[in-house]
Amino acid sequence: MQIIENIILDYGNVLFDIDFSRLRQSFIDLGIPEVDTFYGHRAQHALFDAFDKGLITAAQFRDEIRKATGNPVLNDEAIDTAWNSLLIGVRAGHHELLHDLKKRYRTFLLSNNNEIHYAWIMAHLNREFGLKDNTGFFEKDYYSHLLRMRKPDREIFDFILNNHSLDPVRTLFVDDSPQHIETAQRLGLQAHLLEPSNSLPSLLEKLGLIKQ
Repeated sequence: MQIIENIILDYGNVLFDIDFSRLRQSFIDLGIPEVDTFYGHRAQHALFDAFDKGLITAAQFRDEIRKATGNPVLNDEAIDTAWNSLLIGVRAGHHELLHDLKKRYRTFLLSNNNEIHYAWIMAHLNREFGLKDNTGFFEKDYYSHLLRMRKPDREIFDFILNNHSLDPVRTLFVDDSPQHIETAQRLGLQAHLLEPSNSLPSLLEKLGLIKQ
């Protein structure tokens, strides 16, 4: 393995627990048919890509969910509650891990996110940890809906590599989505898939980057 100087981390199911099964059930409860083709970990309706890229507003997203449910009077709160149901919280000890990593590496966050989830996460950080956001943990934190780009598209990786003059072969990328790993590997990054049975501390220890 090449020497690691830079680390780019995904957020969901790397640093922050999410549960897709909870969202699946929430969408079923809202009355969305064929939910598994509507939204999933590897593939989803174009609506979600557009929302992740910030190409539509939260209001437009909610209107599309109403159309999908066939319920034009479904209120905003019900939609947001369902959409946020997959969000659980920051994994124990991971904020401390991020502080330690930042002392030794150039660290970055690269998250596919959207207006509604982002608001929930920032409120969670404030409520549970007294934090305004994630900026203190990284040299820079990036969110797809603010960049108007999303993983696995090459452009978002190119943007971060070029913006910070990062050498791909000396950059570790960790994500829980195989399609994101595939793009990163094609660009020459040392990309590792974080399986559900694994954890970030365990992976970093295996790679020789930390000692537990």
